[in-house]
Amino acid sequence: MNELEQALATIARGADEIIKQEELVARLKLGRPLRIKAGFDPTAPDLHLGHTVLLNKMRQFQDLGHQVIFLIGDFTGMIGDPTGKNVTRKPLSREDVLANAQTYADQVYKVLDKERTELRFNSEWFGQMSAADMIKLAAQHTVARMLERDDFSKRFAGQQPIAIHEFLYPLVQGYDSVALKCDVELGGTDQKFNLLMGRALQEHHGQPPQIVLTMPLLEGLDGVNKMSKSLGNYIGINEPAIDMVTKTLKIGDELMWRWFELLSFDTSLEDLKRMKHEVETGVLNPRDAKLQLARELATRFHGAAAAEQAIAGWHAVVRGEGDTSLLPLTEIAVPAEGLRLPALLTAAGLTPSNGEANRKLKERAVRIDAEVVEDAQRVFLPGFEGVLQIGKRNFARVLLTLA
Repeated sequence: MNELEQALATIARGADEIIKQEELVARLKLGRPLRIKAGFDPTAPDLHLGHTVLLNKMRQFQDLGHQVIFLIGDFTGMIGDPTGKNVTRKPLSREDVLANAQTYADQVYKVLDKERTELRFNSEWFGQMSAADMIKLAAQHTVARMLERDDFSKRFAGQQPIAIHEFLYPLVQGYDSVALKCDVELGGTDQKFNLLMGRALQEHHGQPPQIVLTMPLLEGLDGVNKMSKSLGNYIGINEPAIDMVTKTLKIGDELMWRWFELLSFDTSLEDLKRMKHEVETGVLNPRDAKLQLARELATRFHGAAAAEQAIAGWHAVVRGEGDTSLLPLTEIAVPAEGLRLPALLTAAGLTPSNGEANRKLKERAVRIDAEVVEDAQRVFLPGFEGVLQIGKRNFARVLLTLA
């Protein structure tokens, strides 16, 4: 492949849709750095791997020599994007927006190259707009066109309320592209309507319309639902390396390939194809492929030393190879009379309830320092330290302290 073909292959990797690819080719042939934008409303301050799908694509554009714009929607965040919702989203306070925006800024440079990232806030231009300016912007689109948006049409058909300000959100997001003179805008598949609005508004303002690149929504640990903190099927980028490793190693084999495609920088599509063939033919154990992915993710967010320590700790527990003291230590405060084993397993986060802990004990699925235990009445006092384990891959090294 020539240089242009290689760039297109990198850009298209994992993408759901590129609108329009021929325009992207023409823009790349200009030989100048393109302006690549992705917008984030600061509504949730802790990023997880699902959020990094867009960040990874932005980093790939950076590595190809383009200018990335990480846009924090501090203005739009106070409107509230209704995308995918059947009700109006409650807008954030100015204080919440600013606090969350700073947290986002602190985290994104774990993926993006700070020296090649333009960090912007859309209050820069919307804060200068008058009411008359906003009305002029609203005049550039029709209610009928807004009702083509899936969530709006469903709510309208269901006679659920739609506030007037919600119609402003796609317009405001679209105008961001005008203000920033974007060549390409990235977003999830659920943002397609808003991204296309940017194209329409740029044409209205005499600018070349941006190329729209949508990325799929990453499935979480369950392999079914979109990764989400509310569903508990996520890996946060600030989670300890050992948690990143153990959670990644628990995912299903099919999901592993999806994660490789969307999350890995180190594994090329050619390597991925080879790995798939080796797994299918029995040459490569799926667990070893997942271990490669887990190592890369833990290294990206915690460094190589922490990643290797986490993997060594995992080996120590799951394979009985090595020193379990490499595992991070979780302190649990308990009363002087201690905790019975079911309560301890729940306090350590290994079971959702004491009832589930009792069930696991009856199944002989619980180990302490590699020894099977069944006694639900066993009490653990302050000062106890050891590795609690349920099954092969659910474990925690704990130290009990006096409450």
